[in-house]
Amino acid sequence: MLQLPKTCYIGLALSALAAPSSASEMFASDSPWMLGDWGGTRSELLEKGYDFTLGYTGEMGSNLHGGYDHDRTARYSDQFTFGSHLDLEKILGWKDTEFQLTITERHGDNISNDRINDPRVGGFTSAQEVWGRGETWRLTQMWIKQKYFDGALDVKFGRFGEGEDFNSFPCDFQNLAFCGSQVGNWVGGIWYNWPVSQWALRVRYNLSDALYAQVGVYEQNPSNLESGNGFKLSGSGTQGAVMPIELVWSPQVNGLKGEYRAGYYYSNAKAQDVLKDSNGQPAALSGAAYRSSSSKHGLWLGAQQQVTSLASDQSRGLSLFANATVHDKKTNAIDNYVQAGLVYKGPFDARAKDDIGFALARVHVNPAYRKNARLVNQAAGIDDYDNPGFLPVQDTECSAELYYGIHLADWLTVRPNLQYIRHPGGVSQVDGALIGGLKIQSSF
Repeated sequence: MLQLPKTCYIGLALSALAAPSSASEMFASDSPWMLGDWGGTRSELLEKGYDFTLGYTGEMGSNLHGGYDHDRTARYSDQFTFGSHLDLEKILGWKDTEFQLTITERHGDNISNDRINDPRVGGFTSAQEVWGRGETWRLTQMWIKQKYFDGALDVKFGRFGEGEDFNSFPCDFQNLAFCGSQVGNWVGGIWYNWPVSQWALRVRYNLSDALYAQVGVYEQNPSNLESGNGFKLSGSGTQGAVMPIELVWSPQVNGLKGEYRAGYYYSNAKAQDVLKDSNGQPAALSGAAYRSSSSKHGLWLGAQQQVTSLASDQSRGLSLFANATVHDKKTNAIDNYVQAGLVYKGPFDARAKDDIGFALARVHVNPAYRKNARLVNQAAGIDDYDNPGFLPVQDTECSAELYYGIHLADWLTVRPNLQYIRHPGGVSQVDGALIGGLKIQSSF
């Protein structure tokens, strides 16, 4: 039987107690914090430039049908976030300067790992996006940002992940294919999303009120991924740098907000070919080492646009979104990914802050990577999928998710969801999986 953390039970129980009251009181439904305004202290600190946050995200996943292992069970994973944001102009008089420090802690289990995907190859998406990068504490953000020329130039330096600024996307869905920076999901060996951080520099220039260009340089250091290196600050193990560039346009279409992104990334670190050796022959057959490439690259496109609104409340209405990524076929298992969906905010007058989301995604495996798996099996003389030594051949994985977000209080949203994954991990022999999920987002 699934055992949920006490925090989950407490959060749900407190939501039932939330009632209209002063936003400064504990558990007030119109307060951004469950613990209230600390008798006005929080607002006073915020006015002076100090903003402290404590967040919690919990996700449950249960395989209702199908998957690699049909055993109906459930898994729970979660994350605590401890953050502080300092307005250094108010505190120290440093004009247009901010500082951010965030520490995260993750733990739990993921239903995708041992029930949905074939463990011999794993999967691409995850039914519980909050799981990943180790059950450990991490220094997720430690950066300083300063603006120049009346805000036209924005420079950020410190430790943070690429997806914080580049290829950014909200994370209201629970399936990883619809949550956060998608480039990091398909080239995770070089592009490190939250909660991993690395030394980085990001420079942004506002070309107009609705258009900006940005470029970044990020340390490519695989040792930052290790659980024991959550607070590592040294550059030992660095292999090179990831350099993204992006153009972001945020127009008002008929008075409704939109955001459109186009970007490209380049890594100058060596990358391993997915098929051939240094002589141009299949390494699986020759027995030689896979050849290395001097670089790795890819690009992305993203769009979000609100298309309808209510005259009484412009925040309510239908928004559409789509994302696509393309990656280096010589060195990457995934060569392309596409996703599209919709979110409707405020579906009912009585539930004006609730939201409904639906999305579809397709992850496609590089044909060369697929060919390599076939050759590995050929070299081993194995052609039976049920043989433990067989390397499953991966092709295309498709995912869908439908959720309803229940806004119980300004500090608590619960999103029950249904997910369907066809050919988990791109393995055609694995049955399509129907997953029941529950995502809890709260701020203390």
